[in-house]
Amino acid sequence: MAQPKKKTTHSRSRMRKIKEKLDSLNLVECPHCHNLIPPHKVCPYCGYYEGKEVVKVETKEK
Repeated sequence: MAQPKKKTTHSRSRMRKIKEKLDSLNLVECPHCHNLIPPHKVCPYCGYYEGKEVVKVETKEK
């Protein structure tokens, strides 16, 4: 099995590992109800996507 020729420094290994970390979630505003949602997804609050109602959302009553 191959062996490393030189020791990997702490800085270099951390720079490599930071790229594996998940990027922050990108959120956009729903044009219908103005809540923040992930892009290209149906809004879970109002059920709209691309200006059309796709899913009927049940409201919770107290």
